[in-house]
Amino acid sequence: MGVFTVLFGALSGCLLSVLVGLFGSNRRIGFGWSFLISLIFTPFVGLICTLLSDPLPCGEKRWGCIGTFVAILGAISLVIFLLLLLTGGAFVLAL
Repeated sequence: MGVFTVLFGALSGCLLSVLVGLFGSNRRIGFGWSFLISLIFTPFVGLICTLLSDPLPCGEKRWGCIGTFVAILGAISLVIFLLLLLTGGAFVLAL
């Protein structure tokens, strides 16, 4: 399995999790929880949990501070993962 295959899988999983989170912003579960469930498990499980929650009345959106926090935490984690993946662990030894 090549580096680019793993990189493509990680990036596509994160993008699908963001899409599920955006879909969840119109439901009671909200963006943050939809995104977090999709990131921890799989985007498919996150989509099922999002679809099981009730829609918000009048087309409201629920973002909350957890959505921003989880998105920033996910981006930082992705950067650290990519650094470790591309340097082969030499980044840890340099610290």
